[in-house]
Amino acid sequence: MSLNTRVIAALGAVVVIGVGTVVGSIAYASDQTEPSDHRVTLTVGTSSMEEDPFCFNDGKPLTDQQQEECQEKAGKALDEGKLPKSDVVASDQIGIGVTPDVADRGWWANSNGGQGQGGRFVLASAAKGSTYSGSVSASKALNASGKTLITVVESDPKQPDAIYGVWYFQLNTQDA
Repeated sequence: MSLNTRVIAALGAVVVIGVGTVVGSIAYASDQTEPSDHRVTLTVGTSSMEEDPFCFNDGKPLTDQQQEECQEKAGKALDEGKLPKSDVVASDQIGIGVTPDVADRGWWANSNGGQGQGGRFVLASAAKGSTYSGSVSASKALNASGKTLITVVESDPKQPDAIYGVWYFQLNTQDA
């Protein structure tokens, strides 16, 4: 049984188109920036946002000076309304997700309000290996000012002073 010329031409066209698609996809992908392996996702109700670190030192611990500068920069960004923000109502559920690279090293997260000790509510404490904090009622984590700051820190629980990355989010309390 022999193939006729039309079948051979059709198969050749499919191969040429397939190769062209693969080559074009590789060229397109090589122009794209690589996704960050240090990202945090804040989930509020049914919405979420994903962010790169606010302060990061290419995977090396932040120096004491870098940590101080990070806090100053964060305070200024908060005052100017430049932190990533989300509206929240007290009945929303909130949670924090991290990439596997952050989870492998370890991380913690808290808010500057709510029903926690010292005016802080712990969302995740020395979590290592876990990529999600779990969902909690926003009413537990919100502060009375209507603007709640969520802080997420990448830090090895065995070396809590070694901070590798810091993320900040602002929650703006809305009436239900």
